[in-house]
Amino acid sequence: MAEKAQAPPSQMVSLVSGTECSRYLVRVLERVGSTARPPGRCRLDIPFAQPGSSSYDLARPEFLRHFTREQIFPNQARPHELRLNWMNDNDHDLATVELLRERYRAVRAELQKVIVGQDEVIEQILVSIFARGHCLLVGVPGLAKTLMISTLARCLSLSFSRIQFTPDLMPSDITGTEVIQEDRATGERKFRFLKGPVFANVILADEINRTPPKTQAALLEAMQERQVTAGGTKHVLEDPFFVLATQNPIEQEGTYPLPEAQLDRFMFNIHVDYPTQDEEVEIMRRTTVPQSSDVQAVLTGEEILRLQDVVRRVPVTDEIIRYVLRITRATRVTKEEAPKYMKDWLAWGAGPRASQFLILGGKARAILHGRSHVSAEDIKAVAYPVLRHRILTNFSAEAEGVSSKTIIDRLLAETPVNEATSLKDAGIPRVLES
Repeated sequence: MAEKAQAPPSQMVSLVSGTECSRYLVRVLERVGSTARPPGRCRLDIPFAQPGSSSYDLARPEFLRHFTREQIFPNQARPHELRLNWMNDNDHDLATVELLRERYRAVRAELQKVIVGQDEVIEQILVSIFARGHCLLVGVPGLAKTLMISTLARCLSLSFSRIQFTPDLMPSDITGTEVIQEDRATGERKFRFLKGPVFANVILADEINRTPPKTQAALLEAMQERQVTAGGTKHVLEDPFFVLATQNPIEQEGTYPLPEAQLDRFMFNIHVDYPTQDEEVEIMRRTTVPQSSDVQAVLTGEEILRLQDVVRRVPVTDEIIRYVLRITRATRVTKEEAPKYMKDWLAWGAGPRASQFLILGGKARAILHGRSHVSAEDIKAVAYPVLRHRILTNFSAEAEGVSSKTIIDRLLAETPVNEATSLKDAGIPRVLES
């Protein structure tokens, strides 16, 4: 057997099952079994072909006693996948990850006291928050978009401001304004900045497309730079800071469509759909009788900042990064990588910010679903809210009835996931060479 390989901290190994995968696991088990403790904490995640996954901690001695090779590699018609994640033995990080999952379940439970259904929408909002992004919720009136955001602010124990966007709203109505104040003792007059509603942790920008572009642009600096400039002075916004905007896609009269530059500032464009039949029955039952919605705060600002830091440290293999790159570059109609149907249906594609948000969204979703690494399924799940507002369909697509969802469906179906190429990564322990 070759000399023992030392797995580097925070290095993830992703393998496709088969003969190589079985040999790799056998070598890992032999090496872990031959030492009192592996070089760091090692977690083995095995998502099988059917829904659900198993996760075992190789740092625990009982692993070898309770699991055999046949139990981990059952004979199945379809292959399954092995992912081995080497992490630093950092109890603080592990506790923070468990806290994130626990708080995620608690927030969803509190929201369900008020909101019926919309599970996917709630998950995407929380993924965006833990990834330090902003959201645009698009849906017809009456789908509880505003109620969902205001209830979420109560669950997070954060300061909350609601801005109702109207045609006569001015930028200073959002950011704040300077007023002349007189010092009664000296009689001296000086300017004093009065903070606007944007100085809060959670901002609800209600019907953001009903205000002129100059007022919409007032949010740009706040969303991207997390600061407001007034009278030549910069005023830093307190973290955590999220802008959750709503928009009505039906009424176009008297509205001002958001420019592409501002749309790109939103991490997610979340489509809020009608409830199912059973959910609508429950809505009628709840809202037509006396009720009290006592929502408890389950997350503080300090905890959110800590969770955001852990999300950014989730490991991602090079092949997942390449997979994201293949997705975004396929939408750029001026590039050779773009397939013919993209060039036929799109006027413009997604930029580098889409790639960044796909990775960050995948990291947050992976932890919320109990995994310590990003998989292709995480990328696919966040691809719709990330790409929906970053690909611009042309007249041909509209004439054929092709929507952005149709294009994303085909893009994900035809983009290959070659996770097996991660075996070529120089950072992978060379246990297969023995």
